[in-house]
Amino acid sequence: MQRLLSETRPWRHVTRPVVLRKGNAIHTGQDALPAPPSLPTLENASQSDLARTWIEKFKSREIPKSLVEFTYSRSSGPGGQNVNKVNTKATLRCPIDAPWIPLWAREYLKKTPAYTSSSQTILLTSTAHRSQAQNVQDCLAKLHSLIVSAASAGLVNEPSEVQQERVRQLVRAEKARRRQDKDKRKEVKRGRSGGRADWD
Repeated sequence: MQRLLSETRPWRHVTRPVVLRKGNAIHTGQDALPAPPSLPTLENASQSDLARTWIEKFKSREIPKSLVEFTYSRSSGPGGQNVNKVNTKATLRCPIDAPWIPLWAREYLKKTPAYTSSSQTILLTSTAHRSQAQNVQDCLAKLHSLIVSAASAGLVNEPSEVQQERVRQLVRAEKARRRQDKDKRKEVKRGRSGGRADWD
């Protein structure tokens, strides 16, 4: 009986993140992610330009496995007979206050289904592949895409030349309308003063 219990007990392996900050990068051994600018919110185009620069750098990098926590369990996905024998399901947990996640992106991340408020972490799973390693990479790719989307959501765009010209036209039209109204009021006043002179 003891042997049977030990064989049916689920096995759980955990890898925990190790993060070191150096200069303008988050270092994890040989891998490095660009350190995001310290911007709680994006309030103008200048701040958005800094954010865009970081996003472009981040897009070209992969999130190292060592920056997040992984647990593994038996998968109910594809894999044939291996499904109930091998821990191929990968579950990723990442604290939302990780130093490599931009401050301005965190409020958007909190609104996603992947956010767990009780632990303040991003939780992602994958059972798409038959191997544990592929599911790990799938989780990391999901996290990467999620952070890019959240970081891009609050960008403030500079108005295009067409939009700027449209605004200028509206301003000119408004000024012209005001001049016309002013001229009409002057004509009315002249008419009234002339009318009183005739009655006198």
